Amino acid sequence: MCQVKFMTLSYTYPNAGQPALERVSFEIQAGAFALVIGESGSGKSTLLRCFNGLVPHFTGGSISGSLSVDGLNPVVAGPSSMARHVGMVFQDPESQFVLDRVEDEIAFALENAAMPRAEMRARVDEALRRMDIERLRFRQISTLSGGEQQRVAIAAALVLRPRILALDEPTSQLDPQAADEVMDALSTLNHTYGLTIVLAEHRIERVLQWAHQVLLVQAGRVVSGEPADVLAQTELVPPVVSLARQLNLSPLPLTVHEMRERLQGRFIPAAAPHPDQPEVTVERKPVLSISDLTAHYGERQVLDAISLVVRPGEVVALMGSNGVGKSTLLKSIVGLLKTTSGQISVNGQSVIGRDTWDICKDVAYLPQNPNALLFADTVSAELETTLANHGLTGSKDTGALLDRLGLRRYAQAYPRDLSVGERERVAIGAVTVTEPKLVLLDEPTRGLDYGSKRALAALLRHWKEAAIGILLVTHDVEFVAECADRVVMLADGRISADGPTHQVLRGAAIFEPQIVQLFPEMGWLTAGQVAGRIQE
Repeated sequence: MCQVKFMTLSYTYPNAGQPALERVSFEIQAGAFALVIGESGSGKSTLLRCFNGLVPHFTGGSISGSLSVDGLNPVVAGPSSMARHVGMVFQDPESQFVLDRVEDEIAFALENAAMPRAEMRARVDEALRRMDIERLRFRQISTLSGGEQQRVAIAAALVLRPRILALDEPTSQLDPQAADEVMDALSTLNHTYGLTIVLAEHRIERVLQWAHQVLLVQAGRVVSGEPADVLAQTELVPPVVSLARQLNLSPLPLTVHEMRERLQGRFIPAAAPHPDQPEVTVERKPVLSISDLTAHYGERQVLDAISLVVRPGEVVALMGSNGVGKSTLLKSIVGLLKTTSGQISVNGQSVIGRDTWDICKDVAYLPQNPNALLFADTVSAELETTLANHGLTGSKDTGALLDRLGLRRYAQAYPRDLSVGERERVAIGAVTVTEPKLVLLDEPTRGLDYGSKRALAALLRHWKEAAIGILLVTHDVEFVAECADRVVMLADGRISADGPTHQVLRGAAIFEPQIVQLFPEMGWLTAGQVAGRIQE
């Protein structure tokens, strides 16, 4: 039974020069799991917001064509009526929380609906049980991990018992294990309870195995179909699919398991050394040196005797599960968190006791939330403001950096009007336009499509050639496989592993890239390293 139907629907934001969605037509059957993919800014989030009437009731603008969602027209019904039919979970779960305690947050929508107390308790119990978070009922939301917060956000959307659940990049801030747990929960909702799932995601490798249907959004237009058929029409594919295309496999295998079965007995890995790793001159003095660093949040010790170095022209990926202290370490380096003991030196000078503004003359720091850095009226002005603050006005080619980040066409755009991925790139440009000798990036691929990540990888290579040291906090194992010279694993505030990328990621369980899972003994990390090394 058709549950969602878009018929030549077009939508244009207020004062926009072109439609965000243009003559979109597709159907989603009841009980389907539909994956929405597309480049940053292509219209994915706009499409999802049509499902519950936020577009156009909240956004304004003009809309034409027609759509039907669970038997209603969201344009006529509006968000308040559609909330009982479509549960919505946004990119940043913290942004949609209203109350402090888990149980209260989940019950909030029911209280607004003046639901009887007994029915309210039953529905809250049901939502907690379906997301397997009964143990969190009385917890403060601020104390939860990213994965737990995402589950609470989903439970809050489920409490009105919608028949459709729409999610905008629900795994973008999660480590691989937490992402798997959220996806397992969504799969149960889909298969066991028959809930229709519509999910937008850039890290396609995390969710592709569950998808019945893929909606590819390209410049406001939508191509809908079977996953293998749609992925054959785009470059936005995970490593396994990229490798399958290089080998001309048809139909395309979509998962590591499917690829193993297709390769069995047909392809034999040719002998090859470990993948080429860019040489880092160990004799160079470290641009960052940390020794025996300890830090606390209140009474809780977050970092315990951390020691590491980053040398000029080296990309070091700092990885680990949510909550182990990765972001805390970056904050300690730039003085946002006072350390308990230990030493931190940048360019041979201690930063202990220095103000953050002073440290950031020598260090570019990108926090997890790019909005915290965006204040100017245009994208170009964001970069120019940074240069002015450092007394470097006119000394750098901001246009060249905008080109490397794929932002030239947005130079005069208001940054906060851009998509999450585009704002992320603007923030990267704003903190790195001075080309300091140390760059700290906290989850820089959040909200970035595969093409934007390739552009970011090229920028990292440019910095490496300029002898800039890079410390990168990320859960994006495929990006690490592509870019990092070295991986430092953090667990419970301590370093559990530190070595070349191909050594640390091999056998790292949930942190293994897809190519490592396929060829665990070969030392390969990316599909590009496999090309030409497989023979029939």
